[in-house]
Amino acid sequence: MSFPIVVLISGSGSNLQALIDQSLQGKLDINICAVISNKAQAYGLERAKMAGIPTHTLDHKLFASREEFDAELQAIIDQYQPKLVVLAGFMRILTETFAKHYEGRMLNIHPSLLPKYKGLNTHQRAIDANEKEHGVSVHFVSPELDAGAVILQASTSIATDDTAESLAAKVHALEHIIYPLAVKWFSEKRLTFENGKAFLDTNALPQSGILYNEALT
Repeated sequence: MSFPIVVLISGSGSNLQALIDQSLQGKLDINICAVISNKAQAYGLERAKMAGIPTHTLDHKLFASREEFDAELQAIIDQYQPKLVVLAGFMRILTETFAKHYEGRMLNIHPSLLPKYKGLNTHQRAIDANEKEHGVSVHFVSPELDAGAVILQASTSIATDDTAESLAAKVHALEHIIYPLAVKWFSEKRLTFENGKAFLDTNALPQSGILYNEALT
């Protein structure tokens, strides 16, 4: 039976599409039980519908507090009983209660080489700091923003003529490679979480996770 996951989005859903594509190609043995967005206009919802995946929209603006929104979101997720929750461009800061409920079974992808450049506008910040390389990180979600145990990173060089937009395009291409790989490892029970640390094949991963190369499977 395919490994059940739920994906949360706020935008175009390109990482969702990468998961759908690899599942259809037989590279990922997952069942995307549902896609949930806090924005009704998110194109990722259309991607899900085209793939026959159930969708839900939960508008955060209709809730009086972050806690009430997260409680309703949790109720929707848990009706599908997923073994993994995948944040794929879900632009919400999560409450501690929500993050702890899914501790060790919720992943996020962040467009920087963590711990550098947590938060927003990472591409421009890397350029402004005259960095030579930039990249993307997959990590377990913790109550602190972009601070959970890092699993996998991929890097790209920053060219002298790169803009935030061109650098974002480079990073997106890497995202679509390493996020499905991290989900694959988790679905195969190779990737685990214990006492705040990530483990692959029972080996504790370094603080910056594994740096991606094409030999990884």
